[in-house]
Amino acid sequence: MKTFNTIFLLFFCSVIFAQNGTLKESLSVKSKLMGKDIKYSIYLPADYEKNNRSYPVLYLLHGYTDDETGWTQFGEAHIIADKAINAGEAPPMIIVMPDAGVTWYQNSHDNKIRYEDFMVQELIPYIDATYRTRSKREFRAVAGLSMGGLGTLLMATKHPDMFVAAAPLSAAVWTDEEFTSSRDQASWDNAFGELYGKGLAGKDRLTAHYYKNAPIKIVETGNADDLKKVKYYIDCGDDDFLIKGNMALHAMMIDKKIPHEFRVRDGGHTWSYWRTALPEVLKFVGQSFHR
Repeated sequence: MKTFNTIFLLFFCSVIFAQNGTLKESLSVKSKLMGKDIKYSIYLPADYEKNNRSYPVLYLLHGYTDDETGWTQFGEAHIIADKAINAGEAPPMIIVMPDAGVTWYQNSHDNKIRYEDFMVQELIPYIDATYRTRSKREFRAVAGLSMGGLGTLLMATKHPDMFVAAAPLSAAVWTDEEFTSSRDQASWDNAFGELYGKGLAGKDRLTAHYYKNAPIKIVETGNADDLKKVKYYIDCGDDDFLIKGNMALHAMMIDKKIPHEFRVRDGGHTWSYWRTALPEVLKFVGQSFHR
């Protein structure tokens, strides 16, 4: 009986002291660079309203055709964050989930779409000015799935002075061979035409603008010392159609001696895979924030 009472008391205390953060969905920030309001959702840790301290920030990026609510509606990011923080597996942090439409988190070849510039020049400064964030790079990380995994890699490799850690999940990374041959012309134009130019076929798709936004090429040709400023956690399922590109990126990072964590787990391109990945991402990011 004493054992039962002890277990019940521990359970009761864990329920009492567990605290849930605040989720605010579909807020808006004005963007001059994009010429419209951009929506974002934000998770604030449970004690945010109870003190005046500042918090590290994770930018969590959604996938293709999704929006700023994807990571909470399907990924349960706020619930997973509460569990990780309450268990002491991750520090309290702010999580920002911006809408990127189907921009692939990039600027287009003709500069009509300027999402990369928006995120770096407008969104991050806005979040730092609006919320109590720790605005130095050592307290800012980025993660995301699929299209958002590509965005994660682009933000980290192209702006290593802004992020301490990057955790791409099932990142939309392709080898040159895959990118030139994996889609018929209509679907390629629909997905990438605005970014790189419509009507491109075969090796003509490998434009200078494409290579500026291809993680494998960025790692191959980039400054290794700059790339090493960021801590990388790469995770892709063994049944994912993007596994070949992720493995090629892993191999290139080995060749260039870029330290990184690389995980291949059982699973495919699914929310069940990403929900099980997120706790480890929060642990990794939290450890990166530690001094």
